[in-house]
Amino acid sequence: MPLTAHETGAPVIDPTRFRDVLGHYPTGVVVVTALDRSGAAIGMTVGSFTSVSLDPPLVAFLPDKNSSSWRALRESGERFCVNVLSAGQEDVCRAVAMRKTDKFHDIEWRPSPAGNPIINGAVAWIDCVTEQLHDAGDHHIVVGRVLHLQEGDGETPLLFHQGAYGTFSPH
Repeated sequence: MPLTAHETGAPVIDPTRFRDVLGHYPTGVVVVTALDRSGAAIGMTVGSFTSVSLDPPLVAFLPDKNSSSWRALRESGERFCVNVLSAGQEDVCRAVAMRKTDKFHDIEWRPSPAGNPIINGAVAWIDCVTEQLHDAGDHHIVVGRVLHLQEGDGETPLLFHQGAYGTFSPH
């Protein structure tokens, strides 16, 4: 069991302040998808996603351990697809983040080579199989081995910064 801040002598950081300060770092927005055992599309919106390794090709995302969407993805099996949302897909982001059931009712998607949902209009998609699962406080670190990936048909990515959604314009 990890030591508490008090036990290590580390300062206690207020969670609200932690979130506010880290909110100054913009993140991309992805939807991690899979199919449940009945073949229905399931997924969760994630802001903590990163590349990990080129050789082998690995990526990672960090879901909250208590998320019911994360529980459903874990129960669906080891394969998942990361969909990098485009600037025009804030509605997709919110629908997947908010809805408890039938999240993909109004979202168009097609199957990836591994059968996972690729959301139409995404900037890119990355098909993966879980390589490792790490405990990290109130979250997990899910490391996925990339099986297939491709640019999508979206143009610019959706970003999250200081509590709001926006996009990126290269110079």
